[in-house]
Amino acid sequence: MAIQIQLVSRPVFDADAYITAIAAQRGTWRRTQEATGPEEIVEAAGRICYLSFGAAQAPRTNSEYIDNLVHMGHESVLEHVSWGFVLTGVSRGFSHQLVRHRIGWAFSQLSQQYHNERDAEFVAPSALTESLSASAAWSKAIAAAREAYREILDSLRTSGVSNDKEFRRAIFSAARSVLPNATETKIFATANARALRHFFTVRGAIEGDEEMRQVSTILFQLVHPEAPALFSDFVVERLEDGSPRLVQRSSGRAR
Repeated sequence: MAIQIQLVSRPVFDADAYITAIAAQRGTWRRTQEATGPEEIVEAAGRICYLSFGAAQAPRTNSEYIDNLVHMGHESVLEHVSWGFVLTGVSRGFSHQLVRHRIGWAFSQLSQQYHNERDAEFVAPSALTESLSASAAWSKAIAAAREAYREILDSLRTSGVSNDKEFRRAIFSAARSVLPNATETKIFATANARALRHFFTVRGAIEGDEEMRQVSTILFQLVHPEAPALFSDFVVERLEDGSPRLVQRSSGRAR
């Protein structure tokens, strides 16, 4: 089952309101015409820290300003911009790792306690294509888990009041206990730019975890056009098998 990620929410910057706010402090802001909304939010937040407006504003473009912030380690201002995504076609095994990224992230995931997984899909690791016996063993285990889930669900349904919410939750909980990590799940995830950069750094190039690398790459490809200056030091490469990995380039600048 193919991974699908949709970008469903993005930051919005009211530049006029911001300019009005700083005008009250006798500040003027020289804006970079080509900067995107998320990029301007980061710059606007950073300039508040030092009131670097008017004569105090260095002759940097927006991208140069953000590059300097990042390479000086002043990334807290990146937390002001967040994007929301809907992920489908990912496995429960993947989601167990994803939700460990708590700082700067928010998650809402398909609940196996309330959703009937009788017709659940399963995500097959690409490594299975290397061995017919491994693929056959995986398919056999998946079929057994699916059948066990359905049998447990049907058997327990006859023992209680089917329209009682807590009874349904109890039997779904019992049935889901046999489902494997390969079970497909759906997640609404929101992350800020700083959290995404950290995720890309620690997850984007793990050679032994293709699903994580694929998700990292897709997320990067979605947010990079939104704010190139915030993610300009990352690049997508390809491993020998053609699968992607997301790596962070060194600019050579001192941190």
